[in-house]
Amino acid sequence: MKQSFTHAMAWLHTWLGLVLGFVLMAAFFFGALSVFDREIDRWAIPETRFDPQPMPSFDTLLQPVYAQLKPHPEDMAATQERVIGALPPPETLPMASLWAYTTHRDPVLRIGAEFDVPNKLKDEADEHAHVHGWATIDPRTGKFLVDDKLKIGSDWFYPMHYSLNWSWLTLGYWLVGLAGFAMLVALVSGVVMHRKIFRELFTFRPWKRTQRSALDLHNLTGVVAMPFHFFFAFTGLVIFAGSLYFPVGHTLLKPLHKQHEVLEAEHTGLPHEPAGIAAPLASVDAMVAEAKRRWAARDMPGEVGFLKIEHLGDANGYVSLYRAGSDQVALVGQAIHFKASSGEVLREEPPPSPVGSINEFLTGLHLQHFEHWTLRWLYVLGGLLGCICIATGFIFFVEKRKRKHAETGSQGSRIVDGLAVSCVTGMLIATIGMLVMNRLLPAEMTGKGEWEKLGFWAFWLLALGHALVRSGPVAQARMNPAWREQCLATAALALAAVSLNWLSTGDHLLKTMLSSPYWAVAGVDLSLLVTTGLALWSARKLAQRRQLTVAPMKAEVAHG
Repeated sequence: MKQSFTHAMAWLHTWLGLVLGFVLMAAFFFGALSVFDREIDRWAIPETRFDPQPMPSFDTLLQPVYAQLKPHPEDMAATQERVIGALPPPETLPMASLWAYTTHRDPVLRIGAEFDVPNKLKDEADEHAHVHGWATIDPRTGKFLVDDKLKIGSDWFYPMHYSLNWSWLTLGYWLVGLAGFAMLVALVSGVVMHRKIFRELFTFRPWKRTQRSALDLHNLTGVVAMPFHFFFAFTGLVIFAGSLYFPVGHTLLKPLHKQHEVLEAEHTGLPHEPAGIAAPLASVDAMVAEAKRRWAARDMPGEVGFLKIEHLGDANGYVSLYRAGSDQVALVGQAIHFKASSGEVLREEPPPSPVGSINEFLTGLHLQHFEHWTLRWLYVLGGLLGCICIATGFIFFVEKRKRKHAETGSQGSRIVDGLAVSCVTGMLIATIGMLVMNRLLPAEMTGKGEWEKLGFWAFWLLALGHALVRSGPVAQARMNPAWREQCLATAALALAAVSLNWLSTGDHLLKTMLSSPYWAVAGVDLSLLVTTGLALWSARKLAQRRQLTVAPMKAEVAHG
């Protein structure tokens, strides 16, 4: 009975890992890149390469900026599909609310607003009668920055790790969620399979056959990073549980959810609806000063990270100020809310309940908005260990079966190996190729971001095609040369990205590390150079491994 249970766990571990491992590979790899998403943004958009800035003065700098902010054309078009009749001209729509957001790693400031529309909605269940506007500004001057440039780190790599950038019917979110659940199952079944788990923690024999060394490395990385893998798979599911996977508050329990919002507004003193009476806006800077004084009195001095004004220009308007909170792991804002027309404090958020504290801590630990660079690099290491664990699982699967498949004429190992190549080295080629395109395309090019996205998928499809075409030797129980060839391509692209950054901006490593230190850009360039070295080393080792496997096969043919 015990033996059959172990076999069942082994079967579950193998096939869950094989079917959903490709998704998990993307989740781990782009999750690791997301740890430094803002730094990648700085590399990709050279005009934003200046020091991080605190939230600027609202009264003197931001208020005139919001006077210039208009509804975004894309959201105007989307809203037009949901309302009856033609929308009024965007410059005539009144601003109903606004927000501004920054972090300790952001030199630029993201701002946005909601504009009321007079049109009736086509769907009565649709409660969102607003048009959104958004922009990115230089917080030192209030100047609007060109916002059609793709923020490769925060707007592409970051959402890739939880949605695969596949928004149609939210299928990408669901697929990553399913893979995350499978990861938890694979971890448990892996522990059941490996009874000598502590011995495997110290066992790695790189000189053995590929099958043996791949299994050793698979077990080693799986055991070492097991707490990391379990925690991030679990908390990722928790973060999306209420908003996406089980949104009962917006579906089955929607009436109760709406009533809860009304009762909560009465309890907190924060108006749920506008009063319909015009009122001026008091000094927001004075509210910021009071919020900072109160935070300091609670022994947690800090800057404003998020500013929001609801019911703008209305007697029920209020200003919410959230502390940046980058000095702690828990994702908390310690919000203080003010009456917009007078600056009177309406509510100071109390400490969360024990359950709320746990939720904030787990969410903060997953999203890592805190200031701790060593821990950030440990996150990257954990994500890359996850990638190695999955990649070696693919290699072990192929190596264990390819000789038998060659004897029976099966193409199974060849297909899996081709997909594995495209998922491992192909994903690197797509990622670095996108950075190369970012530096090659003219900065003023219209729709540059869309071309970068197309380039990402084109590089990945080319890598997939190359891996499958070159996988013929696998069907003869030999090594796929695509592994080595794509390692060489990765090295070439990474070196090209560093060189093109130097040529197009003048920001070479001697400058960004020594004369005018700017570690966001230097860190990306150094990471690309390390990738170049590792890719070349891997290509050399693969060539040596291929020679070791070819020699015995030649001997067999000679004796035969």
